[in-house]
Amino acid sequence: MLPVNGKRPSARTSWAGGLSGSRRDGLISTLAAASVAAHLLESTLPGFGPLFKLGLANVFTLVAFAVVGWSGAVAVSLIRVVAGALASGSFLGPTFLMSLAGALGALLALRLVSLAGERLGPVGASLAASLAHMLAQVVMAYLVVVGHVGVFGLLPWLLGMSWGTGILNGLLAERILATLARHREMLEAP
Repeated sequence: MLPVNGKRPSARTSWAGGLSGSRRDGLISTLAAASVAAHLLESTLPGFGPLFKLGLANVFTLVAFAVVGWSGAVAVSLIRVVAGALASGSFLGPTFLMSLAGALGALLALRLVSLAGERLGPVGASLAASLAHMLAQVVMAYLVVVGHVGVFGLLPWLLGMSWGTGILNGLLAERILATLARHREMLEAP
């Protein structure tokens, strides 16, 4: 991993404030589009059970969180959830509600990470977001789909798998952040 300003990148890089308004909006738009594309691609792939996908679209939310901050992560995540649901025909259905619950859980975790300062890197932030995402989805599955407390029996297994995908997505976000750091001047140019 290449350092940013001589330091290993944290969950929020030190050059986030250097983006002009239009560059910031352009980056958020690009990350949101990539996130929607990853979401739609992943929806065509088989999952590891009824409640589990890799969540590769969340990598772009992590990058937005690191570069732009929590507001950028909120924008990318909510655009992905709504646009992905509209494109797949699941808007306002159970799948949409579970996706939205997971996104809100992950965003809450990222907010807590941002309040904690720069103690966690992308992998730590991703791990927190992944576990919160899964917990929120299981609660939503109980409320909307299953309606039986037995769904919580799956929680240890689902959280275990989320641990793995949280690490994977954090490592992918770290790689993207390293690439962005190498091309930082392109992002910051007027």
